[in-house]
Amino acid sequence: MIPPYRPEPLSDFRNPAVTAAFEQALAAVKAQLGKRYPMIIAGRRVESGESIVSVNPSQPDQVVGYAARGGVAEAEAAVQAALAAFPAWADTPADVRARILFKAAAIMRRRRHELSAWMCHEVGKNWAEADADTAEAIDFLEYYGRQMLKLAGPQPLTPYPGEENHLYYLPLGVGVVHSPFNFPLAILCGMTAAAVVTGNTVVVKPSTEAPVIAAKFFEVLEEAGLPPGVANLLYADPVEVGDYLTTHKEVRFINFTGSRQVGCHIYELAAKVQPGQVFLRRVIAEMGGKDAIIVDGTADLDEAAAGIVASAFGFSGQKCSACSRAVVTADVYDQVLEKVVARTRALKVGPATEKDTDVGPVAAERFQKKILEYIEIGKAEGRLVLGGNALPGGYYVEPTIFADVAPTARIAQEEIFGPVLAFIKAEDFDDALRIANNTPYGLTGSVYSRSRENLEKARREFMVGNLYFNRKSTGAIVGVHPFGGFNMSGTDSKAGGPDYLLLFTQAQAVSEKL
Repeated sequence: MIPPYRPEPLSDFRNPAVTAAFEQALAAVKAQLGKRYPMIIAGRRVESGESIVSVNPSQPDQVVGYAARGGVAEAEAAVQAALAAFPAWADTPADVRARILFKAAAIMRRRRHELSAWMCHEVGKNWAEADADTAEAIDFLEYYGRQMLKLAGPQPLTPYPGEENHLYYLPLGVGVVHSPFNFPLAILCGMTAAAVVTGNTVVVKPSTEAPVIAAKFFEVLEEAGLPPGVANLLYADPVEVGDYLTTHKEVRFINFTGSRQVGCHIYELAAKVQPGQVFLRRVIAEMGGKDAIIVDGTADLDEAAAGIVASAFGFSGQKCSACSRAVVTADVYDQVLEKVVARTRALKVGPATEKDTDVGPVAAERFQKKILEYIEIGKAEGRLVLGGNALPGGYYVEPTIFADVAPTARIAQEEIFGPVLAFIKAEDFDDALRIANNTPYGLTGSVYSRSRENLEKARREFMVGNLYFNRKSTGAIVGVHPFGGFNMSGTDSKAGGPDYLLLFTQAQAVSEKL
């Protein structure tokens, strides 16, 4: 009997034994740096003459690994492999597919610190962020496996005299998974697991910033017994192969997490029916946010400051749920600003592999450059009260705070995806809600308040997919906080929720006259 789903506990790094185990994992991973990783198509290792070079953002002269870079030919081969594997996989009983996910979760638990250590090296996650990423990947496997068992069981229908009626959820076919760099194991795992446990086959194109972690995930899938061709690993430049995969007449769905610009492009392109295409392509998209934390005069200001700092600067602000706007009512604005600045000033910026690092590097040089450009914009739009500089040694950006920012300023409207926080003063709570809602996005938001009236007003009027009261805006837990946003934050697909698997299925009603 399968026990009820429970979220995976986080590692306690206050325990010397846990710390020692993690340090051993870091050393073991360091000894493996610089290896080459082929693509995996139809279960076979596929090489190429070009490479995607993954470097350690804490130490850019250190190569984490080389991935064989594919192109259109390899993309086509991956689609064909997925197409060939689909009939047998779709016919595989749901409980068998679910057991593969449960086995993968068990393997991940055994390799937990190793997988986290790879993320410290490859994308600059500190110990706690990397550990939480791995725990979330395990959660996705456990949760989606159980959800599939429910979906495969008898579905409640209204009885009708003289008929026997059933509702089945069938897989769609071949899909493409585009996963991001910021949760290179958890989101990659969740997007892939949801697609395959429902009986689909996929081409997985991970971020070019995180190819090695993707290879490690595929090692787990293979050990768990996923048949060849069900998931195919394609390393490629998204500009070169993205449109080809999106418009392929055999690709029935695109599962995308990334920027608004790319997501909108995929959404538009996928809608066009290609010659020979006999279906309407489905797009599941999560496209970021411009998330706000509201604080009013009744709030516990210390708790609010702690939540703002954790949400804004965890993983250097490289989360779609990160707080990039603190919207504070005028009566406590100066107090909250002072407390946030003090807490932020105490954060240690440094290599992600060091235990006491609070804020590591951003994941790539191009991200650092973009963030620094936004900081220059911010200097003309607000009052710089902390940070604002790059730091030597890696792709570091100081945690940066701007005060007295107008709600319509660029740094208050555009997703920066870095450690940059804009403080905005609101006249009162109603004004704070108007400011918080006044962006094209609608992913996450938090409200710190002891006023039941204000909390209930926010419940009705704060238009985000994930709304939190008196807690930070980051850290959604699978099965606890179904995750997905409104407006330009995506299709509100609610990853880690009970309806997510439905997006990868088509419902068939079968009725027999008795």
